[in-house]
Amino acid sequence: MKHFATALLAATLGLAQPAVAQQNPVVVELYTSQGCSSCPPADKILHELADRDDVIALALHVDYWDYIGWKDPFADPAHAERQRAYARQGQRRSIYTPEMIVQGESDIVGAKPMKLSEAIAMHARRAPGIALELARSGDTVTVSAQMLGAASGPMTVHLLRYTPMQTTKIKRGENAGKTLKYANVVQGWQVLGKWDGAAPLALDAQATGDLPTVVIIQSGNAGPIQAAARLR
Repeated sequence: MKHFATALLAATLGLAQPAVAQQNPVVVELYTSQGCSSCPPADKILHELADRDDVIALALHVDYWDYIGWKDPFADPAHAERQRAYARQGQRRSIYTPEMIVQGESDIVGAKPMKLSEAIAMHARRAPGIALELARSGDTVTVSAQMLGAASGPMTVHLLRYTPMQTTKIKRGENAGKTLKYANVVQGWQVLGKWDGAAPLALDAQATGDLPTVVIIQSGNAGPIQAAARLR
């Protein structure tokens, strides 16, 4: 499955992994849980995306499966609330795992590498509407952005950190007895503020330590992602 997913993603996009980060990476959010027996195949697909520069792959572990016997140590109720916001935006009545949201718009149920590849390619072809740059000085990250066209606010500016790799030996629940690895496990998601795009954006945020830092500019709270950038 791993080699198949890798080949399929590469073949569909027709792109090799770039040596330098691209200006407009596509954001893929995976909503997953260690208590979900259907999630490991989707977790493996996220591994295939994790080191790519043209994609920001994020694993958001949710807490709503904790009751069935295993408490996911990476779960955060805020991740489930973000997923619910996407469901409301898309007029979906329920949330589930695994689910991938691509660029805040495309909803993919389960582990479907072909559909995921198509969604990534579609969003990668779109012309950028915002120029977003990040710079770090010590524990401070400076965020700079400006519109490339007409202002389209209001937008929300998010900042998050992630751990590139985590390993857990699961002792109970649907995945009991398995030792599983997780890529790009999200933590510390925060909203830095709102931006209407009328004037250039310039703000500083604290990001202590050396974990990768991601900034996302998104329409509303759970609308299309207009721009994203990462400091590894």
